[in-house]
Amino acid sequence: MQQFIRRERLSKAALTGLGEMPAVALLGARQVGKTTLATQVAAAWPGPSRVFDLEVPAAREALTQSPDTVLRGSDGLVVIDEVQRLPALFEVLRPICDDPERKAEFLLLGSASPDLVKGVSETLAGRVTFVDVAGLSLTEVGSEHQRRLWMRGGFPRAWLADSSGAWSRWMQSFTTTYLERDIPGLGSRIAPAALGRFWRMLAHYHGQTWNAAELARSMDATSATVNRYRDLLAGTFMIRVLPPWFENLGKRLVKAPKVYIKDSGILHFLLGLEDADELPLHPRYGASWEGFALEQVLAEHGDREAYFYATQRGAELDLLLLRRGRRWGFEFKCTDTPRTTKSMHIACDDLGLEHLWVVYPGAVEFPLSNRITALPLAHAARLAFNR
Repeated sequence: MQQFIRRERLSKAALTGLGEMPAVALLGARQVGKTTLATQVAAAWPGPSRVFDLEVPAAREALTQSPDTVLRGSDGLVVIDEVQRLPALFEVLRPICDDPERKAEFLLLGSASPDLVKGVSETLAGRVTFVDVAGLSLTEVGSEHQRRLWMRGGFPRAWLADSSGAWSRWMQSFTTTYLERDIPGLGSRIAPAALGRFWRMLAHYHGQTWNAAELARSMDATSATVNRYRDLLAGTFMIRVLPPWFENLGKRLVKAPKVYIKDSGILHFLLGLEDADELPLHPRYGASWEGFALEQVLAEHGDREAYFYATQRGAELDLLLLRRGRRWGFEFKCTDTPRTTKSMHIACDDLGLEHLWVVYPGAVEFPLSNRITALPLAHAARLAFNR
């Protein structure tokens, strides 16, 4: 099994950003591979590089006591890891980035989104490019490992675990650390036990339309509380909140978002699964495929202007992408023999789709109708949206 995976697309995006802006921020969940990616970027950087890991006391002390002196005097590529631990740095970086005599470019690594790190978007607006770092993708690990990636998820250490037991133990350690150290480290006062209970409950709602009132009743909490829990998990890249698409179509549309556990491995761990053979027997089998395939498509084509579509009368589309003024649809079906449905044809007509792909686990691409094609997940990276 390959033990080191080069993430060429992400590395190229970071280097391109550094050529265009004073700073690039690599944002993603903890343990998703940001530090390894930063090492690849530094190795490709033509000049010197320096790393400050804010989880190391000496580095945190240096950038707490005299950040302007340290950073303004730096040369080459400056990597600051776990930058959300010292949000005051953004105010220091702003004038440095604007200095025409500046000799450094800054690569910032963070485990919380810009909305959670207060002020980062506003403070460094126009000075920073954001690169989203998700888990390992099917393109990166190879289509022959699709089943393993689906079961174990994209966290590198989880995917590379020697056995199912080792994977389960890593997941247990990761989720415990996330709840008991990472969340409090962001200044949150939410009790780890309460957030953990909500997280596990949300795994059973994976792929469903958000219903705060129902979840609040299940947890004996308020809707405001569960909304806060949801936003915290989304801001730390644990879940995806997929917005609905709606316009004046003359139809009653679903206007609440869908919620997914972003990493399929975490989903399966929270559902109590340990082995791939258990997955087809679980009631959330189809929803698991939907979330996994959704994340793989978005990893390849970006999550900008990504939506789902649903009407109150039952017509649905799992994913709608708007690209270059045109609309493209995706349905995710965990079956060996995908077929068209009435709902697919309604979605094509309602939304004016250029094409709709039914993404399934198989290996053969074939047409289902003039505007609908059965597409193996491994082929999703080839789509150019130029049909």
